[in-house]
Amino acid sequence: MIENRTILIIEDDFFISDMYRLLFMKKGYDVIVAGDGEEGLSKARSTKVDIILLDIMMPKMNGIDVLKALRNDKSSTKDTPVFLLTNLGQENIIKEAFKIGAQGYLMKANLLPQQVVTQVEDYFAEQAKK
Repeated sequence: MIENRTILIIEDDFFISDMYRLLFMKKGYDVIVAGDGEEGLSKARSTKVDIILLDIMMPKMNGIDVLKALRNDKSSTKDTPVFLLTNLGQENIIKEAFKIGAQGYLMKANLLPQQVVTQVEDYFAEQAKK
């Protein structure tokens, strides 16, 4: 069982974020949802989270800009794991995200929702071994 891990989902599509929220909650996670980049950045800075699932194409602030802000040296979130959860598969954006400090990249269109949950759980299990 999970020891009260908190996941922040930054996703502008309510139906997608709600679906992931419910799936992770069924697995015992605490889940926080933000509907745009600015709200997500604010929640990431004000709440201790164990992982962030971040969409790229969002209003107010895109995911790459959010990631840059999260990775700022002065930010309390500079070491928080971030996985991009998006349908944007452009290689230059993926490379930029990893260069900025993303831990992973999950294509919504290529993964079933349960596979996304499994990937996050696998990441936590891998970190627990270290």
